[in-house]
This record gives sequence, structure tokens and C-alpha cells, in this order.
Amino acid sequence: MRETAAMTEADRTWMVDTLLALLQTPSPAGRTDAVMQHIGDIFDGFGVPFSLTRRGALTAELPGASATTDRALVVHADTIGCMVRRLKDNGRLEVIPVGTFSARFAAGARVRIFSDDPDEFITGTVMPLKASGHAFGDEIDLQPTDWEHVEVRVDRKVSSREDLIRLGLQIGDFVAFIASPELTADGYIVSRHLDGKAGVAVALALAKNFAENNVVLPHRTMLMITITEEVGHGASHGLPADVAELVSVDNAVCAPGQHSIEDGVTIPMADLHGPFDYHLTRKLCRLAAEQGIPCARDVFRYYRSDAAAAIEAGAGTRAALVGFGLDGSHGWERTHLDSLQAVYCLLHTWLQTPLTFAKWDAKPSGQLRDFPSSEQPAPSERWVPLARGELDLPGEASPGSVWPPSEGPQA
Repeated sequence: MRETAAMTEADRTWMVDTLLALLQTPSPAGRTDAVMQHIGDIFDGFGVPFSLTRRGALTAELPGASATTDRALVVHADTIGCMVRRLKDNGRLEVIPVGTFSARFAAGARVRIFSDDPDEFITGTVMPLKASGHAFGDEIDLQPTDWEHVEVRVDRKVSSREDLIRLGLQIGDFVAFIASPELTADGYIVSRHLDGKAGVAVALALAKNFAENNVVLPHRTMLMITITEEVGHGASHGLPADVAELVSVDNAVCAPGQHSIEDGVTIPMADLHGPFDYHLTRKLCRLAAEQGIPCARDVFRYYRSDAAAAIEAGAGTRAALVGFGLDGSHGWERTHLDSLQAVYCLLHTWLQTPLTFAKWDAKPSGQLRDFPSSEQPAPSERWVPLARGELDLPGEASPGSVWPPSEGPQA
């Protein structure tokens, strides 16, 4: 076994400081310019070139020996949030979710309300419609917990729809949850919006390490930071056509019935949209074992990532997901510094390896005789005809009967 991979203390401290700054920069999907400006300033600080797509996703390049961009590491900076649906007659705001999450976790949240003036915001609190036990008694526990039964109480002297209009608030204004990050003595980070931004912090730490040490990777690598992952189409644009391997970094679901871990890295085998690439996922698992990185495998039922958006948009790439353990996703989230370090170390190792199949993966297509089928062996599986007879050995096809028949209703 190789020596266990590790982060330097300086890189770890920088990653945590960067994460805390990201968490305190509001960025609900659809209103991400401020956080992308911050991330761009970080790239400028250590000299990594980058550009923005028309819609604002960031693509940076880590230098490599290959002539083309063969790899992509994808993270997302957008978060869940809300949007104003209605200015209510009582001076409060009806909201809808941006991204998928429960109003149960929104109730009680402190928020910032962003009007069209980019330099202004107003604070508020998401409240259930019946908020005071002194006024409603047991009814506060009996009311539904859906979005129609919460509202935003605005921290201004307002009591009517007209008052809200005078403040400059409108339908479509964004409502961002204040993250309130906390770093505990045991190394846990508790906050809203770790989903997404913890992955960004890891990716930025990797870019900083490679840049400061003048590392030339085996393959040119795009580091992509998307801005609409939470609404389903993050990495659907901006990827070069020649990317052969894509790894998305996102949260791994720590919950009863799941196998993800909070103190290591999780490699999901599949999510809501199907299996991840067989060979790439298993390569990542092997690298983790060789490097002594705590690693678990999992399958996610109600989950999608930037990898799904890229594949659905037509990217002809192997795709995998690497997850940092996250408890309470899309609510009050918690991860551990050991998990972020494990993700960093695995990606640091992976980026310095050749492609999974260097010759085959160098081109988008090839001949059947060159396809690396032997690396996914299934010796007992064979094609058999529609009509089966007695088989002496698995896979020996019976000649069966002639199809379609010459007589009968199916002739």
C-alpha cells in the first residue's frame, strides 16, 4: 500500500477559510454573480486563467501534458433559496423554493431579500402562518408544513402590500438564507449551503496547490464551477467536446439506509438518473484504497448532480461523482473536515494519473475490437436467440425455431 495521502496544514487552513467566506456570500440559483466574482478574484490571486460562459458559469484550466482538455472537475456555487411569489396584504411575502427542499427546513430561517437594486438588501425571517403558541396554542403544531403555510416577515415597518411596494420589493425578488456557519471543536462544520460550496472550496484548494507548485498534470483539466445545479441544469453547457473523464464533486447523503460516511470520501455507484461510469468509479475506489483514504460506496435514490446535467446535454464522457459526507442535506447541514480532506486527497491523486484507458479514451469513438470489454468481465453472459432450447453450457445458443412461424396467428 502506498503512503496515506494527506493535505498540508496550510492548505487545510486555507480551504476552511475559503469555505467560510463562500458560505457567507449569498448565491441562490439564479442570483450568483457576487459569489462568482469572489471565486474569480481567488483564481486571479494564484494566477490560474479562467473565463465565464455567457450565463456566468466559470471555467478554469489546470495545465497538463495532453494537447486537448481531457478531464473536467465540476463543482457548483449556487445554493437553494426562495423567490417572492406574492406581496401579501399583511405586509409579508409569499415565497416559492428555488431548488428542491422542504419548507420545514425554511421555517425559522433568517434571510436576506434582494430587490433589483444590486447594492441593497432587506433582512427577514421565514415564519409559519401561525407562529405564536401564545396566540394559537396547539394549532402551531397541527398546521401543515408546506410552502403555502410559511411567509417571510420583513424587518421593516410594513403592514400592507403597498408598504412592500414602497420598499421596492417585487414579485421575483430573490430570498437567500443566511448560512450562519459554525466550526466546532471536533472538526465539524455546521451550516446551510455546504451542499455545493464545500465542493467549491476543495476544488479551489486543489487549484491553489497545483498552481503554487507549478504542477503539470498528465492531462489538461477544466475546473468548472456551475451556477444552476440546484435547479437541474448546471453542467449542461460549457464543457469542451474532447473531455474524456468528468468527476462531479457534491454532497454524499448521510442518513439512515445510506452508506455514505462523514469522515471520509464516498463514491456513489448510481443516482436517480442511473449508474455512473463502471470503470471510472472503480478506479476512484482503487485509488482511495491504495492511498489509505477512508472510502465508502453508496447508491442515491433521490439525487442528481452536475454529472447528470452534462450527460443529458450530450457530453460523450465517462462520468463519476465524488462526495463529501453531509448530514441533513438541504437543511441544517453538517460535514467534517476529515471528509473534505479525504475528497481533496483522492482528487489530488486522480488528477495525476493517466486516463482510465489511455488509448481508448483519447478518442470519442473507435472499433469494437479495441473496446476494453475485458476490463468489465462477465464470462457467463452471452447473447441468446429469442427461442431457447436445452443448453449444455451457459451461453451456448440453441438454433431454436424459425421466426416468424409459417402458420398460426403470428405468421
